[in-house]
Amino acid sequence: MIRLENILDLVEAYKPDFDEELIRRAYVFSAMAHKGQTRRSGEPYLIHPLNVALLLAEMKLDETSICAGLLHDVLEDTLTTKEKLVELFGDDVAEVVDGLTKIARFAYVSKEQQQAETFRKMILAMASDLRVVLVKLADRLHNMQTLEHLPEERRRSIAKETLEIYAPIANRLGMGRIKGELEDLALQHMHPKEYAELRAAVQEKLELSGDVVERIRAVLFDTMKENEIAGDVVGRVKSMHSIRQKLIRQGIDIGQIYDYLAFRIIVPSVRDCYTALGLVHQLWRPVPGRFKDYIAMPKPNFYQSLHTTVVAEKGQPFEVQIRTRDMDLVAEQGIAAHWKYKEGRVGPSVDDENFLWLRHLVEWQQEIKDPRVFLHSLKIDLYPDEVYTFTPRGDVYAFPRGATPLDFAYRIHTDLGNHCVGARINGKLVPLRTQLNNGDIVEVFTSPGQTPSQEWLSIVGTSRARHKIRHWLNTEQKSRSIELGRRLFEKEAKKYRLSLKKLTRDGALATLASEHGHSRSDELFADVGFGKISAKTLVQRLIPDDQREKREPSTPGLFQQAVRKLLPLGAGPVIRVRGFDDLLTYLARCCSPLPGEEIVGYITRGKGVAVHSANCPNVKNLLFSPDREIEVEWGEGNEAHFQVDLEVIVTDQTGVLSKVISSIANLKTNIRNMEANVAEGKGTIDLSVEVADRRHLDRLVKSISGIDGVTRVERRYKVRDASA
Repeated sequence: MIRLENILDLVEAYKPDFDEELIRRAYVFSAMAHKGQTRRSGEPYLIHPLNVALLLAEMKLDETSICAGLLHDVLEDTLTTKEKLVELFGDDVAEVVDGLTKIARFAYVSKEQQQAETFRKMILAMASDLRVVLVKLADRLHNMQTLEHLPEERRRSIAKETLEIYAPIANRLGMGRIKGELEDLALQHMHPKEYAELRAAVQEKLELSGDVVERIRAVLFDTMKENEIAGDVVGRVKSMHSIRQKLIRQGIDIGQIYDYLAFRIIVPSVRDCYTALGLVHQLWRPVPGRFKDYIAMPKPNFYQSLHTTVVAEKGQPFEVQIRTRDMDLVAEQGIAAHWKYKEGRVGPSVDDENFLWLRHLVEWQQEIKDPRVFLHSLKIDLYPDEVYTFTPRGDVYAFPRGATPLDFAYRIHTDLGNHCVGARINGKLVPLRTQLNNGDIVEVFTSPGQTPSQEWLSIVGTSRARHKIRHWLNTEQKSRSIELGRRLFEKEAKKYRLSLKKLTRDGALATLASEHGHSRSDELFADVGFGKISAKTLVQRLIPDDQREKREPSTPGLFQQAVRKLLPLGAGPVIRVRGFDDLLTYLARCCSPLPGEEIVGYITRGKGVAVHSANCPNVKNLLFSPDREIEVEWGEGNEAHFQVDLEVIVTDQTGVLSKVISSIANLKTNIRNMEANVAEGKGTIDLSVEVADRRHLDRLVKSISGIDGVTRVERRYKVRDASA
């Protein structure tokens, strides 16, 4: 069990003059505040803040960070106030703890909105004091280390969030050790069977190869010593997550793992790094295209090192990383080891290029209101910049993998992006969806008549470009909808001899807009244009009852009857549109949402409300206009069956297909379509099955995943146009 004295001893080792009394007071306060509280494991809750503080001490952080680690849950889980923390521990500790505290959950706030607002708060806090995110990473790491005590669904949810948000944050801050551990722990809980098989396969290869790690390490060490280079050599097995990503990227199975070893050479100087690289290439044959010089061109997260992959005598490929001691410290601890932090500057400097990504996060997160768009953009922006490109004048710009000339144009200037018609890369004309590569010289062409289209959302790879395109499309769509809504309203008003000018002048229209939650009548017209509300409903609210009775109502439901002929909904699922009783709904074919899973409504002209799964890959492109999103929910009485597409990856072995079919049949599930293919020892089974709801699908996936020989089961979505 961790004791406070262990933490104090660690802090004293790297900071002898630390404020011991402050840390002791924080420990006592935390112990009193959490008294009587227990974790899911049954242990006293105090165990958690103690472990968080220990992790922070291992990072060699200051007293404020250690205190915040001990107190990080008191605002959220106890009756303690921020004012009390300021009084007892000062502004710095109180601000860090407050920055770590989640946004309170209210009945009218969705889980996604709460998550988005919590991340917004953390981003703003870390922009002024990076200790906020360092404490948060330590908190998340210990929670992941003890995740086995939570229910399976909750474990998977936390692991997914860790992999998508917290591991990339650790990576952007250069904290390699924490990033690697978070990724492996997330993989262990998201894909437990795959993780176990991967570990077993790697262990088996290590046992078959004997003392290969020690032999290669000894050769490297002796070679460095013979050439009078003083340094250390460390051998290790790569992380399970990185090995899995490579398997997926190259489309191979576990049996084809070869490049699973990595060696690190730590030398005194940069000159020694390049000398050691030459010696390694003399010892073993380098793999073409696998050399990277991050010393000359450092990563944006401060990382510097030489990387090369070589092949040993028996055909065993392995990676060698070469760097100085200072570079190794930064590679492991990242920002925690950064010199500006050690000097006491806890926030990023305005002129520090290393924190450009953080400043961009702060800028655009304040503009994006939709929580789904915000979270998607956050995930994109957290991935490391790896592609370096140049303007014809020689200016350097870094982009994530997958970025295109359109991203390049928007990075230079918004107007350049909005009017971009083409690009030239290295002197050659290329399509806008061409992916950028390291060293590309990019030249962009524009035309005054060119404007963004919805297709551009599937071309760009950066959150900045996607946000700018959405903004333009949203403004344009709203402008068109206002004009259409105004025309529909005027046409309906003429039937009752009402003048739009008079309604505007006497304030009746403004009052009606206010009743619908709008400050301007244009927003009311936009609702009509988008189809959220009918012009007839609005006009009838404005005419006296006696005039309304003089006119026979037009035949109702003609539009709805016509749509129902095109889109038969007979015995389909019951979906309620919140706040509306007369809007038609239909399930989007691209994702076939299931009862029990989160859904999103999107208004389409002439077809009603398209209902998508919140996980549908099309949602991020569809909802570029928040005005066309509408809240929908599953109603009672959903007894239909729904078709879902699954992809099952298996090893090529006898009987695995029949086992998959039997597993499906045992759950009384109908197979609508099936196709199986085998190539290079790996099989792919594409299935279309009928399920009743999300729980039925989860049981099915779990059952198939448990079959010997099945390596992965994934639900497939169709990426299609927004009108789908």
